[in-house]
Amino acid sequence: MSRSNRERTEQTRQALVYAGRRIFVEKGYAETATPEIVAAAGVTRGALYHHFEDKKALFQAVIACEAQAVAKAIDAASAPEHGARAALIAGASAYFAAMAQPGRTRLLLMEAPAVLGSPAVAALDAENAEASLRDGLAAFLPEAGALLDPLTSLLSAAFDRAAIAIEAGGERRDYERAIAALLDGLADHLRR
Repeated sequence: MSRSNRERTEQTRQALVYAGRRIFVEKGYAETATPEIVAAAGVTRGALYHHFEDKKALFQAVIACEAQAVAKAIDAASAPEHGARAALIAGASAYFAAMAQPGRTRLLLMEAPAVLGSPAVAALDAENAEASLRDGLAAFLPEAGALLDPLTSLLSAAFDRAAIAIEAGGERRDYERAIAALLDGLADHLRR
């Protein structure tokens, strides 16, 4: 039974994304050349440009896949039936676990803003991990009201800084405890 054109097209696209990810992690965006990517993917240069306008478009697809994987890990771990606080804490732990995937912190938090620009990365984050965080905060802090969006943005930045610190050798457990303390402090303050 032969594969459909659609299946072949998707397989080629995925091969390019996987090869691109590996090489972007290994060398960084600036040092990665498209001939390396097509060779690693086992496809032609024409196939690359059939699927992606240029190296930046491929990089953006890699970043989108990484962001979706992080959001999926958070959503899978943060079951609300255990309570809003427990869901947020579980989501925080899942975020740090997902960011521990080799190269992910570099790709999402260092390379992506430099290559794609902060607005594009913020929009991608708003659809993925930050969206999960916002939903969790809304459930945990219904009294946040107009502060929900700024709190989400600030806590999202705190998560990202923590992921960078953990990548550099910081104790993940300490950052998880710090996030819990921040959440509890916010709840105490808003509920007064």
